[in-house]
Amino acid sequence: MPKQACIDIGNLTKSFSAGKTVAIENLSMAIEKGQIIGLIGADGAGKTTLLRLMTGLLLPDFGKLCVCGLDPTADKEALNCKIGYMPQRFGLYEDLSVIDNMKLYADLKNADRNFDSMLDFADLKRFKSRLAGKLSGGMKQKLGLICALMGNPELILLDEPSVGVDPISRRELLKMVKGVVDENRTVIWSTAYMDEAHGFDTVIVIDKGRSIYRGNPYDLASNAAELEGKIIELMGGYVQISSPVAENFRAKRTNVTYAVEALGLAKRYGDFHAVRDNTFRIKKGEIFGLLGPNGAGKSTSFRMMCGLIKPSGGTAKIMGIDVVEKPSLARSNLGYMAQKFSLYPNLSVRQNLEFFAGAYGLIGKDFADAIGRMTRVFALEKYLNSNSEELPLGYRQRLSFACALIHNPSVLFLDEPTSGVDVIARREFWNHITSLAKKDVTVLITTHFMDEAEFCDRISLFSKGQTIATGTPAELKKKAGAKTMENAFINLISKGEEETP
Repeated sequence: MPKQACIDIGNLTKSFSAGKTVAIENLSMAIEKGQIIGLIGADGAGKTTLLRLMTGLLLPDFGKLCVCGLDPTADKEALNCKIGYMPQRFGLYEDLSVIDNMKLYADLKNADRNFDSMLDFADLKRFKSRLAGKLSGGMKQKLGLICALMGNPELILLDEPSVGVDPISRRELLKMVKGVVDENRTVIWSTAYMDEAHGFDTVIVIDKGRSIYRGNPYDLASNAAELEGKIIELMGGYVQISSPVAENFRAKRTNVTYAVEALGLAKRYGDFHAVRDNTFRIKKGEIFGLLGPNGAGKSTSFRMMCGLIKPSGGTAKIMGIDVVEKPSLARSNLGYMAQKFSLYPNLSVRQNLEFFAGAYGLIGKDFADAIGRMTRVFALEKYLNSNSEELPLGYRQRLSFACALIHNPSVLFLDEPTSGVDVIARREFWNHITSLAKKDVTVLITTHFMDEAEFCDRISLFSKGQTIATGTPAELKKKAGAKTMENAFINLISKGEEETP
């Protein structure tokens, strides 16, 4: 006997900008109860728009949409009791504690306050008094999930819940989700990452607002040829092609052997050791990966190396220059792309480029040439007058990268530069990175994508503020007795955490 449909969609269409941008186009499908559905697509494919239509946050232009037996437009209040929604952003109140966020969502859903069991479920009981903004990425997503589960909803909508989450936390999050699905509860998990497909019961791939594949995730690769090439690029893989970024980069001649040095670097906050005795040296033109779970101390190390925070001990050098003794001179050799806040959201694309060009000391013809060059090589022309916060995520990352490169630095620090962007954009970024390294640009990069780690010359695995293993990807896999970098990461981190107090 076929299962009852949880969602029924017929000829659904949603556009923006007075019809100029079509996000969902003539979409029809039915989704049965009791499954984890993977909604997969590139940035701008329509995933978030579709989820917001299902919640009633957006109104369709036309078409049929029935969710849990209700019309999201006419029955929004009744539907709210049946849906748990975890948005990409703004789902948590970061200045409230874990327990206060849970109380707020319980009140909104008029739900029972059985918080102890939910905290146990998410392994957050010992953090219940911590501000949400102080949680690691993985813990934030777990909190977001249990807040979405308040009121025992029939349908759980998760909008890219694994963005910025390390492989261990990603597995834990999926395990949690699988633990709440039953014959009457359905989960829709949207993602731009094709490597997550095998964790779902059914995958739906959308492109430009249309469904181009629906079925068993294990059949996805074999059906790619029948889909007119529309998802082939999403399957991953990096092919070295010409990089306009590298071609237009003006390399500086230097005589140093080690472009980046961390010597006994440490950072303490009271009794808490964010970074412990961290030492590494990176040769000129090397791509060096700093990998570890959320909260391991990677970003703290980055900020010390950039001179943004003062080390509690040890020394950091950029191109042989001590970043504490001569911070301005050291930073003039460095381009830094932070996880967050690397752009000014209320400034236009042009204004962000002008600000960073000026901040790095460019003037006159060099100033104008740099802005024109970055605009051209990152294809930012049509967005020059748009505020950076209005850009699609992939273009925000392009702009951040452009601002980090605008002064032709000898060293690049890239802190999760591809977090949240689809495989096509990730491939573009890595093509630029590997091409720049061939021009002797030194790259220190963090990432949670283990396929990206394979493109690093060397990797330092980081856990609880200290290095637990360093080597090439092949060396680390051999040490862990693993065939993939993801399994090597999990094995070595798990072993390291057992041995580290």
